[in-house]
Amino acid sequence: MNSRQSIVINVPAPRTWDARLARRLVTPLVNTWVTPNHLTTLRLLIGVAGALCLAHGGFAWTNSGAFLIVLSNFVDHTDGELARIGGKSSRIGHFYDLACDALVTVMLFVGMGVGMTHVGSLKVSPGWLGAVAGVAVALIFFLRMRIEEMAGKAGTKQASVGGFETEDVLYLLPIVTLTSIVMPFVVVASIGAPLFAAWVVVDYWRAARRAARPAVAPAKASSETSQMWASK
Repeated sequence: MNSRQSIVINVPAPRTWDARLARRLVTPLVNTWVTPNHLTTLRLLIGVAGALCLAHGGFAWTNSGAFLIVLSNFVDHTDGELARIGGKSSRIGHFYDLACDALVTVMLFVGMGVGMTHVGSLKVSPGWLGAVAGVAVALIFFLRMRIEEMAGKAGTKQASVGGFETEDVLYLLPIVTLTSIVMPFVVVASIGAPLFAAWVVVDYWRAARRAARPAVAPAKASSETSQMWASK
């Protein structure tokens, strides 16, 4: 008897270009010992290395860090695609993926801030500006996770245009480092991230109010939750 897993059929095609490429790359891994969590860990290690390079500062280190962050962002799509086509989705894997996303993104902003030399016109250290952006991003990830628990995957669906999603803006990071505009980027992030976090707080409040209304039948709620983990 063949105990090897087979590729799950009728899995919808990815909406974004990077996810489509990721699916092609991980398809040969479906019947191997490689799990989505292995790929999530790889994404985490690459992202942490990138953040440390950014924190080191200097043109070469900063650009190396930007490249690693871009690579980490791409690898982030491989775990979800392997989970979908291989039927390997799990609740633990889902939360592990979200935690790694949050950690890498926070370290990215903190690393960029630490790697910048202090500019005389700024009253605040760049490291603190990066920390502000990082904390705001961590809050965004946490609230989006809570919204997803209440409203399902559709409640945190990102905007998609031409095969690209909001998070794909990180692919432009090498342009920021190559043109040496890291400092303005960190300053803008330290302002924009808290503002976006405030918007997510409002969105979370609305989701919580909707969830507090007459609840759906337990069986239906349980079914929707199961589908959410399967859509990792």
